[in-house]
Amino acid sequence: MNPQATKNSRWPLIAAIILGVLLVVSLIWGYGAYQNGQDYKNNSDAKSATAVAAAEKVQAAKLQAQFDEASKSPLKTYTGPTTYGSISFSYPKSWSAYVDETSADEPLNAYFFPGQVPGTTSNTAFALRVELVSDAYADVLQQFDSQVTAGTVTAAAYVPPKMKSVANVQVGTMFTGGINQNQDGSYQQGQMVVIKVRDKTLKIYTESNDYAADFTNTVLSSLTFIP
Repeated sequence: MNPQATKNSRWPLIAAIILGVLLVVSLIWGYGAYQNGQDYKNNSDAKSATAVAAAEKVQAAKLQAQFDEASKSPLKTYTGPTTYGSISFSYPKSWSAYVDETSADEPLNAYFFPGQVPGTTSNTAFALRVELVSDAYADVLQQFDSQVTAGTVTAAAYVPPKMKSVANVQVGTMFTGGINQNQDGSYQQGQMVVIKVRDKTLKIYTESNDYAADFTNTVLSSLTFIP
């Protein structure tokens, strides 16, 4: 038998085997590529869906904030009795008020909150509290001495913007920080202005920093009284 002929007859078989191996490798690679492609597509779809949901949430929050801000106008105005200095200030239209003017010792005790005013003993952090008390100005300030010393509250001289050019107005104090203590011992974080009004002391404050902008830009910026 011719060895050369035998050798030549093996080439088709070898070639077929090589082609078969290459075909199998190609199929395996192709399947792997397809699976990777599907995995990428699925993950990409999931990521796109997550991104869209996040964008929609941000947009919804933005629109809600715009609506909430628009709902505050036009502003409402509270004006107290002339006997107690005609205290007056504006507040957002979207806030409701509960005002008690029946006590001689505290001729003004008011609660303000968006929507419906919660119970006065509900431990709610009210958007705005207004108290006109018979306690002397110095005595009210003294109640914050320990907190100022501990650094949980800061104190600064303050005069309402509309009262700066009014004669006989005494400089008040703004407290910032833990102004009121809750039943569990924690403090409501907010701002309080204490100022003398005639023979009484006015305490006007927000019990939550969520309302700090309204407190500063709407309430305090419009606050007036007769000294």
